Parts: sequence; C-alpha cells; structure tokens
Amino acid sequence: MKPKRATKKPAAVEKPANLLVLFQYQDGQASEVCLAGSFNDWHPSATPMVHLGGGKWAKELALDKGVHEYLFVADGRWFPDPGAAVTVPNPFGGINCCVMVS
Repeated sequence: MKPKRATKKPAAVEKPANLLVLFQYQDGQASEVCLAGSFNDWHPSATPMVHLGGGKWAKELALDKGVHEYLFVADGRWFPDPGAAVTVPNPFGGINCCVMVS
C-alpha cells in the first residue's frame, strides 16, 4: 500500500476589494425605484432601492474598481441622476450617468 501524499491547496488568488458606493434619488411620487447599469447588465428591476421616506431613495452597492454607467428606474421609467458629475451619450439618444470607483 502506497502512503498518501499530502495535497496542497491552491494558492488563494486575491481579488481586488469592492468599494461601497451610495446612490441617492429623490422622487416623492414614485412607488418603486431601482438602479440599472453596467453592474447588473442593465436589468431594470435587479437592484431595488430602499425608500427612506419623504420621497428619498437610497442604495449602497459594492462595486469593482472602474467606471460604471447607470440610470434610475422609477415606476418603470428611466431617469438620469441629476447629481451625476459625469455623463456619456447612450445608444438611445439619452445619457447614462457614470460613477468612477478607484
């Protein structure tokens, strides 16, 4: 009978840490607000925001380093972030907002 060899565990590969980004939106009439963007394949309902009362909505996301494009989706309608410092044209004739994570 052969002795068993000790098996080596593969070395851990360090993934860059995600950083938390706070998104905020104001809409006193909305009953549901979500985030859609490059971080969730632009799925309009994949990332619901939390209603804080008084028309305020917020969501904190852990995002990888880099530039992420996004829009708010309030009751099925798409809106840019009025507080976004950077925007880029999108293929639908509108703009996408950008957040840079470094």
